[in-house]
Amino acid sequence: MKESHSLLSLDTRHADLIDRVEQSAGTRPRPAADKQVHAQAAAPETARTQALRWPTGALLPVAFLSLLEIGAATGVIPSRLLPPPSEIAQTLYTLATRDLFLHIGVSTARVAAGFATGSLLAIAFGLLVGMHRRAEALLEPSFQALRAIPSLAWIPLLLLWLGIDETPKVVLIAIGAFFPVYLNLVAGIHNVDRKLIEVGKIHGLSSRQMIRRILLPAALPNLFTGLRTGLSLAWMFLVAAELMAATKGVGYLLSDGRESSRPDIVVAAILILATLGKLSDSALKYVEARKLAWRDVLELIS
Repeated sequence: MKESHSLLSLDTRHADLIDRVEQSAGTRPRPAADKQVHAQAAAPETARTQALRWPTGALLPVAFLSLLEIGAATGVIPSRLLPPPSEIAQTLYTLATRDLFLHIGVSTARVAAGFATGSLLAIAFGLLVGMHRRAEALLEPSFQALRAIPSLAWIPLLLLWLGIDETPKVVLIAIGAFFPVYLNLVAGIHNVDRKLIEVGKIHGLSSRQMIRRILLPAALPNLFTGLRTGLSLAWMFLVAAELMAATKGVGYLLSDGRESSRPDIVVAAILILATLGKLSDSALKYVEARKLAWRDVLELIS
């Protein structure tokens, strides 16, 4: 009777997650027909949205680049300060025939290593702080103080500690990725409905099972928000990381263009960073959409 009362009192927005908990516990299999109907109803809307997103999203960049080209051709925008897109395209082609893809590969490897390290540590500490009040009282003040330190302030210390090899670069990127993931995961765990915890206790889930079947699934929206923010910060911290005696990488190209007074290389490096950041974020967003397909997404009517 107590179990039935707890299940009936749950809010409808958690029904799907509760079904998954009960299915894992072996108490109630989820009807496959319901999932199929929901997927079929959501698929056309998703396809239409994705079909319209890319052409619409490309309008602003194309318009901006066209204005730059017209401004450079008419002399309104000095090419020595902001080269036209045609000159930037020529610079990218020249770099591509040399070692551009080597720089991109090195930077991508650094971001991947730093982001993975920072995210895994953030998830571990986020679970610890989110679940235990004593850990929160002990660690939260220090983490908040460390979060306020600018990225460039870490460089001298990391150089003294770790030298000028790859390690300090990866560590700096990991620091940038750590805090968004950590903060969003802690917030997500704190916002988990208490009724879901009660359901887990009713079914006798252990602490590990509670984390895997209730806390992490319920906090996944916040976690993916933190991962996407942390990934964007990882690309931002990459530039600071590649100021540390780097001879390869997109950040090195950016610094080399500044030292050689080549605004075309500087702008080309910025465009490469923006493209890499967008592609990686789109990949993570795709994973988010697959993992959070159970959510009821509200579509705003324009």
